[in-house]
Amino acid sequence: MNSKIVIIPTYNEKENIEKIIRAVFSLDGEYHIIVIEDGSPDGTADIVKRLQDEFPERLFMIERSGKFGLGTAYITGFKWAIDRKYDYIFEMDADFSHNPDDLPKLYNACMEGGADLAIGSRYCDGISVINWPIGRVIMSYYASVYVRKVLGMNVYDTTAGFKCYKRKVLETINLDNIRMKGYGFQIEMKYTTCKLGFRIKEVPIIFVDRKEGTSKMSSGIFGEAFWGVLKMKLRKIKPKNQ
Repeated sequence: MNSKIVIIPTYNEKENIEKIIRAVFSLDGEYHIIVIEDGSPDGTADIVKRLQDEFPERLFMIERSGKFGLGTAYITGFKWAIDRKYDYIFEMDADFSHNPDDLPKLYNACMEGGADLAIGSRYCDGISVINWPIGRVIMSYYASVYVRKVLGMNVYDTTAGFKCYKRKVLETINLDNIRMKGYGFQIEMKYTTCKLGFRIKEVPIIFVDRKEGTSKMSSGIFGEAFWGVLKMKLRKIKPKNQ
């Protein structure tokens, strides 16, 4: 079994999906990909199926019947990867806001740098965001400041979605108890990882807003994260088997 799997959730990503798959497969190190496809009406799944004929041992897909939230998509991918004993499990967007060339940096942070969770961070070395409106940059940056202060978590980019987990982290977390579904999911996973005593390392990246396709961001996503953080602070977090 190959040791590295990249989970890519998709909804209406026909402009990006083939390019991102080929970019990942062009890297050294034999990465695998699983696409979690949420019933895109634009034909994203058909593109992935065509590419599966070209990459039958490296490209996988789970098709779901609708949009059930970013968090549930990743949890579906986590469980699939754990069952198949992948050692390093990545999260990455389909739209090139996360540069596939940074995947080896996250891998090395875990493989050689001692991290249990490596985060591709926009804010650990200043602010490294390109093509976002200034208002969105400010909102994202100070959302991370808010989370860091409320939860006492020493992570600068608390909402980052570009990550590499060692399998043991995801095996220890009770994934069925993760409650947040939008971008709050990213906060909850980092906080849970931290509270269970795993080592987190931030790796500076440059985040570039999507050039093609449509953003899935909404004010409701930020609202869930804001109130969810306050509730999270009050919960006790235990390993899966306790």
